[in-house]
This record gives sequence, structure tokens and C-alpha cells, in this order.
Amino acid sequence: MTELNYVAIARRDIGLREIKGPKHAGRIVEMLCKLGAWWQDDETPWCGVALAAWMKEAGLSYPKAYYRALAWLDYGVACGAQYGAIAVLSRKGGGHVGIVTGATPNGSHVRLLGGNQGDAVSEAWFPVERVSAFRMPEGVAKAIPAPVAALGDLSRGEA
Repeated sequence: MTELNYVAIARRDIGLREIKGPKHAGRIVEMLCKLGAWWQDDETPWCGVALAAWMKEAGLSYPKAYYRALAWLDYGVACGAQYGAIAVLSRKGGGHVGIVTGATPNGSHVRLLGGNQGDAVSEAWFPVERVSAFRMPEGVAKAIPAPVAALGDLSRGEA
């Protein structure tokens, strides 16, 4: 399977972590600047920031309120849990977004590549019951099944 360009771009940031305290991760601050954000810290929830930065670098659109995870509910084209889909999750106090990179054989969980997963860019597993929508960017809406994988460690925190 050929990797989608925005997935490849996102993978380059795996391991990027926010820095607690007065210092901030340069790459996250760079994302904020390129998107024209009015804040410059890495402790404000940044899952939507990372996703928008990857989309922008790939030449794709992103929501005006990209920094709000739930703003991605209306993004692109509705789809299922397929490779490259943007999963929009609900959680107490807001939401979370990430890119689908895998699914369990029974479809109960999806693996998401996203920012601010445990304060870092990582791949983590989430129950499908938390997903409010799966969306594909305009022009990338062809169905690509998510690679099937054994369930790994579940996400322990995202903001």
C-alpha cells in the first residue's frame, strides 16, 4: 500500500513531545506560526494544530477553526474507518482528532496517528465507540481499508 502524503508527513513528527513549563517545543511553535495562531505555547491542546499543519504541508485544506478538534466534524467527505481517514473523537471537555492507520480485526478499535496523544505525536489505539465521525480530505476520498492489526496499548490521554 502506498502511503498517503499527509500520513507520511505526520509520521516524520512521531516522537515530538511538548515541553512542560516555560519552554516550548520548537516544532509545535513552528506549526502554530505557520497556521497563524494567536498563541505560541505547546501546552494548549494541539491535536488539531498538528493535523492542520500536516494537511497544510501536504497542500490540503483544513477547517478555519482547526485548533478545535470538533471543528473537523464537517471537514472533507464522510467515510468509514479507512486508512487515512480523520477520526474525530468525543471526550469529556472536548474532542480529539487523529489519522486512522489501523484497525482491529473485529473493528472495535482504531489506531490513530495524532498529536497531543500523551503529550506527543504518536500512534495509539482508541475504541471506535468514541469516534463521532470519520472524514477524508476532499480529493482523497477513495476507500482504502485500514490495515488490520492486533490491538495494542490504548491511549492514556489526549487533549
